[in-house]
Amino acid sequence: MSTQKHYDIVIVGGGMVGSALACALGDSDLTIALIEGREPVTPWPEDSMDLRVSAISRGSQNFFARLGVWQAMCDMRVSPFTEMHVWDAAGTGSIHFDSAEIGEPNLGHIIENRVITKALFTRAGDFHNIDIFCPSTPGRLQLDNHGAQLELADGTILRSELLVGADGGRSWVREQANIGVKLSDYRHTAVVANVTTELPHQHTAWQRFLPTGPLALLPMSDPHICSIVWSTSDDEAVRQCELDETAFNTELEKAFEKKLGAVVHSGPRARFPIKGRHATHYVKPHLALIGDAAHTIHPLAGQGVNLGFADARCLAETLLAALAAQQPIGSFKTLRRYERARRGENLLMLEAMGLFKQLFSNNLPGLCVLRNTGLALTDRLSPIKRLFMDKALN
Repeated sequence: MSTQKHYDIVIVGGGMVGSALACALGDSDLTIALIEGREPVTPWPEDSMDLRVSAISRGSQNFFARLGVWQAMCDMRVSPFTEMHVWDAAGTGSIHFDSAEIGEPNLGHIIENRVITKALFTRAGDFHNIDIFCPSTPGRLQLDNHGAQLELADGTILRSELLVGADGGRSWVREQANIGVKLSDYRHTAVVANVTTELPHQHTAWQRFLPTGPLALLPMSDPHICSIVWSTSDDEAVRQCELDETAFNTELEKAFEKKLGAVVHSGPRARFPIKGRHATHYVKPHLALIGDAAHTIHPLAGQGVNLGFADARCLAETLLAALAAQQPIGSFKTLRRYERARRGENLLMLEAMGLFKQLFSNNLPGLCVLRNTGLALTDRLSPIKRLFMDKALN
């Protein structure tokens, strides 16, 4: 026989963004169910590093601190970066960002996704008002005038005032709710790996714009290890992943102009297709989308997950304000406040990343001159550089 349980909010997806939302609602008067199909990978070998990392902004760091998870991440492993060098392979234009120019200790942190997930998921388990269903997968979703009903694969039925989809770019919740999505095919695949370089990374994030796409080397806690994100064509990504280590290291050195000397070692490689997605709307009565379920962008600026954490923070604030005002948390009127606050900013970032991709993955002579002139000019204008850095920090 199936079991039926009642919650104020059911969150489908216990990854980084879904767990962050749960923690932001912890110790409130709201009852929460967090549904996740896979338990976080833990423990892991001390000398291993996750293939997936995120560039965490100061805004996200402050959010983590308020949730009580920042110190736990630091105790595991975080990698602050103080500078960023960006340059164009098809010209002489370049720009250099330095946190010292704006009186900040750093420009952000590079953190392994497994570290973020473990800290948030563990913290969610500390709250008395959060029940975690893991491993558990959704089977059927029904929305009606009174709320949402989610049937799990094991037959358990969860009724709630609000159901939140935090289940990634291929969101099951979004599909079940018949919410459309605008797809931007960047025609890029990201090749990721951890590499050891001859010279130390100097706590600097490095990015070179190649005609085929951007190549980023992101500093890890070891001064000689970087996480690479190499965005390129789908076919080229397949070829790169099939190369032996020596051949791949040689190609990486050439693409990166040996800025950090020789590539001494490269670990296992993986590839991930890059798609831009934007849901036609984020909310319906008794339903909301956050994070990649609502939007995905090109990783060239490293802002995707930070937008997701901003979604989680905004939705939590919206729901807690409605609760304090004794307003229904699942009403369309309440949820529209969240959508209005987040959709415009997310759309702006999505369009900007598409424009940057088109501008820098193109060797047309006119565009080459324009972007190199723009990089050089921006590098000389301190107020504009400060504006970019301030935006990146938030």
